[in-house]
Amino acid sequence: MFITKGNIKDFFKENNLRVGAEVYGALDNEIKGILLKAAERAKKNKRTTVLEWDL
Repeated sequence: MFITKGNIKDFFKENNLRVGAEVYGALDNEIKGILLKAAERAKKNKRTTVLEWDL
């Protein structure tokens, strides 16, 4: 899972890259958007469970 600053930083470090401070907030916004779309898709399909294909 990538959802920690440490894991994100490690990922980029393994790829010989550094992480700018703004990346974490931007990534948080991207993830929030993905989750909101997934939740909406589940609701449209009359489900209360978000499934992998909703992402």
